[in-house]
Amino acid sequence: MTQISVLADAIGARVEIVNAAAGDDAARAAAVTGIDLRAQGIRPGDVFAALPGARIHGASFAGTALERGAVAVLTDEAGRDLVAEATSDPVAVLVHPEPRAALGAASATVYGHPSRSMQVIGITGTSGKTTTSYLVEAGLVAAGRVVGLVGTVETRIEGIRVPSTLTTPEAPQLHALFAVMRERGVDTVVMEVSSHALALGRVDATEFAVGGFTNLSQDHLDFHKDLDDYFGAKARLFAEDSPVRAHRAVVCTDDAWGRRMAEVASAGRDDATAVRTVTTRADRATGDDRATGDAGGAGAVAADWTVTDEVPDETGVQQFTLTGPDGIARRATVGLPGRYNVTNAALAVALCAEVGADIDATIRGIADVAVPGRVERVERGQDFLAVVDYAHKPAALEAVIGTLRAATEGRIAVVVGAGGDRDRTKRPIMGEVAARAADLVVVTDDNPRTENPAAIRAAVLDGAHSVPPAERGEILEVGDRAAAIDAAVAWARPGDVVLVAGKGHETGQEIEGVKHPFDDREVLGAALDKYRTAGPDGRHPPAAGGSHHGGKA
Repeated sequence: MTQISVLADAIGARVEIVNAAAGDDAARAAAVTGIDLRAQGIRPGDVFAALPGARIHGASFAGTALERGAVAVLTDEAGRDLVAEATSDPVAVLVHPEPRAALGAASATVYGHPSRSMQVIGITGTSGKTTTSYLVEAGLVAAGRVVGLVGTVETRIEGIRVPSTLTTPEAPQLHALFAVMRERGVDTVVMEVSSHALALGRVDATEFAVGGFTNLSQDHLDFHKDLDDYFGAKARLFAEDSPVRAHRAVVCTDDAWGRRMAEVASAGRDDATAVRTVTTRADRATGDDRATGDAGGAGAVAADWTVTDEVPDETGVQQFTLTGPDGIARRATVGLPGRYNVTNAALAVALCAEVGADIDATIRGIADVAVPGRVERVERGQDFLAVVDYAHKPAALEAVIGTLRAATEGRIAVVVGAGGDRDRTKRPIMGEVAARAADLVVVTDDNPRTENPAAIRAAVLDGAHSVPPAERGEILEVGDRAAAIDAAVAWARPGDVVLVAGKGHETGQEIEGVKHPFDDREVLGAALDKYRTAGPDGRHPPAAGGSHHGGKA
């Protein structure tokens, strides 16, 4: 436990006892047992972090927090006045000019800086964070580590699942989670680190042993002003002047952004081995690097870890040779299709090696990893391939369609949409990518959130129709997502592929602020069951239930 006065000193805050009688200073010595941003989440002994907001100040809820047992409030000058108005009782207020900036340090102090007691691996980038995290977790477990996982799909402590709502939790929840992991004997934590988390300070005061970078392509431009700003947020995990700079770094240099990140990570380091680079370009043609953001097609660069001799089989399992800094070439296997998953696997092995895990054990551990909602097959005895994937950005969608195209001689149908209240500029690009790469594109709703679903679909359709008719697939608009999946299944013939993209592992669809139960895997499974019962002759044509937009023959 930490005293309020000690906490204040740690974060550079001023302690003021509002509504106190002269000389009444006892509240300064009160013990703090937790911290929370949510007034409704406060427990006796907690500090309530009341941050200024765009529409309302968090201190407006101080009354509720104090009723629930908060022993102090962390806020700014404006919040201090609101706290004084909320109660007539003496209250300790930790006044800080930027309480959001102090939240990470406050949380780490309250919970005893738990990340210092474990090796924390942070993984950032646009695509591949979740898959790489799962691969790292499996590799570490195989190497004998006690592992915690923090990610988009779930949080796990020694394999026990805890649902996640954010890619990276807010600082109070994150440091509390670290404390629980420490108590349960976890020695290594692997976590996804989003650009939002880095920009908003959610990971502040986390001690990162190693930072990993996958790649960068267009995403989150509703939050970041441009790609350089997006890159800058990711770079906080590696930059010399960043308070959360990882002690060591492993960076994939297959695209220009990765090579730039490797330069950022190397700056100011005396030990050249503190930054390791990974490339899977050693035996690949340079080609068109549009999907990785490397418009120049600069090709392979020298790296500490290199991939060669990739051999996929008909089931999607891939074998490859991975050569590390020790010069030893090791044969490795990853049970996930797509060249980008070879990249993820190589990055995962390199990250494990940087925390001292045995490389051979790590390679054995990654061989059979499956990741929820990432190229996840749905089997109901049908005679074509049905897949759910989380691809919700242009580069990721292009990559997964390319992977499936390479694995089939049949046609490909893609069910795709775009999320509401998010980056609007990528919507037409999603449509363009799908129309150019697939034989049937079913444009549907993703998570409309508070936006008009039809307007979102129209933007995706605009992109799809920008592709010349002779170069694009058939385009179908079906607003209802379940009906859209039905239409794609009805279209499929033996040997084809149906890809349902965008939501992956998600189990809800958010419409007008309400999250309705919806799991693409379950809905696709139900559609396949209907197909199996009716047979190919009993299925409806693809235009049923939607608007037909034509396409190439």
